[in-house]
Amino acid sequence: MKLFIKKPLAQLMAASKEGEKTLKRTLGVGSLIALGIGAIIGAGIFVRTAAAAGQHAGPAVTISFLIAAAGCALAGLCYAEFASMIPIAGSAYTYSYATMGEFIAWIIGWDLVLEYALGAATVAIGWSQYFNTF
Repeated sequence: MKLFIKKPLAQLMAASKEGEKTLKRTLGVGSLIALGIGAIIGAGIFVRTAAAAGQHAGPAVTISFLIAAAGCALAGLCYAEFASMIPIAGSAYTYSYATMGEFIAWIIGWDLVLEYALGAATVAIGWSQYFNTF
């Protein structure tokens, strides 16, 4: 049983070449940035955060945002290092597949599914507050 088999970098590079049965890359840098900003800011998730922070945190909310900013900066630096090592992908799944093996990549893939599901649920809760006021 080879749970920790790694995918070689040459195989990842070969798989990234566009062929007949692959999706074509159509989004550019500007489109991806706009998509990310729209997903983060336009989702209404800050409604719940601001309500909780205003009622319970007080002035410490500034410190919590600074700590969160430091964490985001460190995560960005980690992804920058990953991108310099494996330049064909931007996914935690691909990075873990190439460095830690198939089983860890499988776990991270399902973690990403869980993360997106919880993120969508949080956004739904944030937006439902607007509809409750009608």
